[in-house]
Amino acid sequence: MTLVRQRAAACGRADRPTRDPESAADARELVAAMTLTPGGQSSASVYETARLVSLAPWLTHHAERVAYLLAGQRPDGAWGGPQGYALVPTLSATEALLTALRRGDADRLAGTRAAERLGRAVDGGLRALHRWLAGPAPFSPPDLPATDLTVPALVGSVAAHLDAVRADPPPGLAAWRDAGPLPLPSGLDDARLDRVRALVASGGPLPEKLLHALEVAGPAARRAAGVTPVGPGTVGASPAATAAWLGGPGPGPGAAAAMSYLEDVARQQGGPVPCATGITVFERAWSLSTLSRAGMTLPVPPRLLAGLAATVGPAGTATAPGLPADADTTAVTLYALARLGRPVDPASLWGYDTGEHFCTWPGEDGASVTTNAHVLDAFGWHLAHRAPADARLTAVTRRLTRWLADRQSSDGAWTDRWHASPYYATSCAVLALAGHGRGPAAVGAVTRAADWVLAGQRADGSWGRWGGTVEETAYAVQVLRAARSAAPAAVEAALGRARRYLATMEGRDGAPALWHDKDLYRPVVIVRAAVAAARHLVRAGASGDAFTGPGYGRTPLISAA
Repeated sequence: MTLVRQRAAACGRADRPTRDPESAADARELVAAMTLTPGGQSSASVYETARLVSLAPWLTHHAERVAYLLAGQRPDGAWGGPQGYALVPTLSATEALLTALRRGDADRLAGTRAAERLGRAVDGGLRALHRWLAGPAPFSPPDLPATDLTVPALVGSVAAHLDAVRADPPPGLAAWRDAGPLPLPSGLDDARLDRVRALVASGGPLPEKLLHALEVAGPAARRAAGVTPVGPGTVGASPAATAAWLGGPGPGPGAAAAMSYLEDVARQQGGPVPCATGITVFERAWSLSTLSRAGMTLPVPPRLLAGLAATVGPAGTATAPGLPADADTTAVTLYALARLGRPVDPASLWGYDTGEHFCTWPGEDGASVTTNAHVLDAFGWHLAHRAPADARLTAVTRRLTRWLADRQSSDGAWTDRWHASPYYATSCAVLALAGHGRGPAAVGAVTRAADWVLAGQRADGSWGRWGGTVEETAYAVQVLRAARSAAPAAVEAALGRARRYLATMEGRDGAPALWHDKDLYRPVVIVRAAVAAARHLVRAGASGDAFTGPGYGRTPLISAA
């Protein structure tokens, strides 16, 4: 019997959606956002925007992209998130502004003394990079996608710029006339980058997952023979990769579509661009599964569900056009469709089974906790609702339960490669284990996770890795609502503090970027859905209409639309 069923039996009542006018309004607003912005919403990326400044000065809103970089520089000269998360955006922004300075872009920028402003920004970026990479303290970048390619490529490009400016330094860069080269961080070298560049230059077909970072190939990326834009004209669902392939305006197969894609992306936020777009499947699958699991009645248009179901093929589904299908997106899509009354056979997931765990994609380095938690969700729902006697599904849910429990840290948390915060990984693991885990390992892991969350609440009622955030507080609420039978008084007290914090933060923006891509980013609607679900859960608990576990509603929670 799963943990959810144990608790439901103990409480003597079935799960059901809660009637909550505020939650109903939140759900309508979020479904409308998915419908009205079908490509999805994601925060701008310093890394990706800087790549367009460097690669595509001919693209609309170039001056606005330069202004975005100048405005986003921190007082210490860096760009981006805390700790090692600043390395990739700082390298990208510094290289881009060096390119703009040497190219003479200052003449196109608004305001006076633009060249000096660019020079000061570059000087600050170089100082930050030398502190990190050439200083006495070792520096290791976090596990972001393609870091082993983007960092060597950018370090090499910055070094080439500095070689060129030594003879005639632009304004503000005289101090770098005699500077030594930037070393690579410990553990990184040029070997894989060299192989990728040779492969692109050969004109042969490229692995689909490589296309998302095609810009690292340098000049060889321009109209590379092994690459064809797909969907709306994207290469690798990436503005930077698409710009690197296009190389500039001009005729050729796929060029018009790629140009249209870039112009559209550049206009969406007035110049700055995200790391990946469009993220339709990703946004809809994550948001709908989060809201429905929390018991929120969703007015989902049938065409939205039909479109989501249509993306699932024999290999599953991809986060976005131009990216390969992956087990994570496939599993969450299957789970969302099943909860909303449109179940699809999860057979496509078996292609990602390594025999021990499920890889995000074939050939993945390492393994993802959240991917395996989502696979457990998808298989567990199918086992409980469609194939209760399936021995293969029973065996795999037991195996995934053990695998997830074995990867729990001694303090009770989980971490993962797709998000900077342990609260996200912990919520994914807890919800899967509490909903579909098998045996005492699931119960023990959920209890330890709840204890870790309880110990980490801040004085204002929030949770967060570096500081309290509404997003991370939402994940903590999900964990505690899933495991509230452990130390119930302490859990309810913590949820009461969380409810007050979330109420005071309602309507405020400025949530940090915590999700992993080539740079940290924030999938806007997905984060809003997590926060809306948490507000619903704490309001339900305050009204005495709490849920029995993370399975929440056991029937489709979709209203007529």
